[in-house]
Amino acid sequence: MLDPKELRFQESHEWIAPDGTVGLSQHAQSEIGDVVFADLPKVGRTVKRGEAIAVLESVKAAFDLYAPVAGEIVAVNDEIAGDPSLINREPYGRGWLFRIAASDPAEREVLMDSDAYDASTGHGGPHGGV
Repeated sequence: MLDPKELRFQESHEWIAPDGTVGLSQHAQSEIGDVVFADLPKVGRTVKRGEAIAVLESVKAAFDLYAPVAGEIVAVNDEIAGDPSLINREPYGRGWLFRIAASDPAEREVLMDSDAYDASTGHGGPHGGV
């Protein structure tokens, strides 16, 4: 399980770990409801920061996920295809989505830390929204 204090967050609720692992925040997964399908990016795909690169479908709606940094997709979580509910059950653990090898690691630093993300979602800390 990742420590949310080590993660950086986008306004669109994706998080990125120092190793490039990307997932969906606790706050977002609780808002969207049960995830029933995930269309993840292909390994080897080069992406730009902010580019729509994946789609999640929940019982409520389908929505895009955006690349938190530019780089190459180097891994996807194959467990998600067989059990998309991992995103709901373990958003900071086995529910990770994909991993990016950042072309500019400094891009991660412009994203929100966990305290700023909590504040942006209207949740108090510690990690009310994370």
